[in-house]
Amino acid sequence: MRDLPDDNNWIPEVRRTTGNRVRAERERQNLTRELVILAARIDRVTLWRVETGEESKLGALLRIA
Repeated sequence: MRDLPDDNNWIPEVRRTTGNRVRAERERQNLTRELVILAARIDRVTLWRVETGEESKLGALLRIA
């Protein structure tokens, strides 16, 4: 198991990286935000939070995936 830092300062960077990957994949597939929102049954704010790296629930990520 890898060693994690003693603090949580690494978490925002991982969230941003994940959000960037979600957005990049959506754009690669030529999907609009509206299509993802409808398909994943989430609201606009939830998708925005995921794509910008804000705190979001695991369930939202699973629905988008």
